[in-house]
Amino acid sequence: MEEKKLAIEVNHVKKIYKLYNRNIDRVKEAFGFRRKANYKLHYALNDVNIQIRQGETVGIIGTNGSGKSTILKIITGVLNPTEGEVHVNGRISALLELGAGFNMEYSGLENVYLNGTMMGFSEKEIDQKLPAILEFADIGDYVYQPVKTYSSGMFVRLAFAVAINIEPEILIVDEALSVGDVFFQAKCYHKFEEFKQQGKTILFVSHDLNSITKYCDRVYLLNKGDVLGEGSPREMIDVYKRVLVGQYEIPEKEQDPGGLTKTGAGHSGLEDEIQADSGEGASAGQGQNPQLLEYGDMRARIEEFYLTDQNGVRTTAILKGNEFTLHMKVRIYEHLPEPIFAFSIKNIMGMEITGTNTMLEKAFLENVEPGQVKEVTFTQRMNLQGGDYLLSLGVTGFNEENFEVYHRLYDVLNITVVSDKNTIGFYDMESKIVVKDV
Repeated sequence: MEEKKLAIEVNHVKKIYKLYNRNIDRVKEAFGFRRKANYKLHYALNDVNIQIRQGETVGIIGTNGSGKSTILKIITGVLNPTEGEVHVNGRISALLELGAGFNMEYSGLENVYLNGTMMGFSEKEIDQKLPAILEFADIGDYVYQPVKTYSSGMFVRLAFAVAINIEPEILIVDEALSVGDVFFQAKCYHKFEEFKQQGKTILFVSHDLNSITKYCDRVYLLNKGDVLGEGSPREMIDVYKRVLVGQYEIPEKEQDPGGLTKTGAGHSGLEDEIQADSGEGASAGQGQNPQLLEYGDMRARIEEFYLTDQNGVRTTAILKGNEFTLHMKVRIYEHLPEPIFAFSIKNIMGMEITGTNTMLEKAFLENVEPGQVKEVTFTQRMNLQGGDYLLSLGVTGFNEENFEVYHRLYDVLNITVVSDKNTIGFYDMESKIVVKDV
């Protein structure tokens, strides 16, 4: 099969800002009054390389300030890179700052034509697209009123409708699918699905990790301007969660010629670390993942875990509709205030389907001491549809307001749900149906 062409190529891109202690220092430098620089360099992006092929849906995730919005603005031409090159092959529609090109004094209709013209369409082409735009926005006769009279919801509906209906070859989305009410959001996601099915290229930035898992073929993980890794959604999301709680060791930094430090991180190193973290912790057994991801400060440790069916027999195959129990044995190594014991179940794509913990259930609100061993059981009815799922376990807690991870085991066990009746979606609502003559 012939490899598809690149739709977006980002080569060694840097974006550097000068951070001044005082505004007067900026003015003095601008007019040449100060010979010695009085600023610090901040790398919003540091040697970023991204390749996206035509027809791919690629996600970018990372903490606030990691450079996600900056790289999108550079790709769309809103910002220029300090160094490096960006090549884009195809017409882009960017859902970044919705309505950024709107004139508040113009009517909604006039803004549709204004934006369409800026995107390179003729008046005749906009005429052809207008019915679809107005139907999608669904703001009625308000389209003839000045935009400054719109509610915030009406404004983003029209802006989204314009951006989504220009038939782009490349769609770039930055958290924009969460606009409007729940019905409009559903319409936005349906359009997103439609774009994906049409084989369009999509670059997607979101804090909604379930959406990243559901839609993306690959994911890039950014942290403080550096690319920490690139890979499958499940792999990158698991690493991202480690970054969030300070349990991911950033590779050694090397000195940058500009006087700052930079992170030298690559995909191969990330894979090596995940491999090094796997398979050493809890007891092995039937259905256990030999490549599980394990981390934490180990002040508490999950030593054993297994499932039993309604008869108390150990198994990883659960009959749909039957009760089952998850067992965890946790050894405590330090005094811990009210530790939280948790589990979650994902589908094989990595999307979290369900789960709970002792804090949510108000089942255990006690301190623990060194040397104690706690056996924790979660008993519930299996209502998930038939298929394969992945179980993750955790022991966490709070030190005052700081969230801490003592031990986590991601995707540690394969659960097979056996069913002779699958309904729509992830779980069975166990509907009782009555049909009768009237």
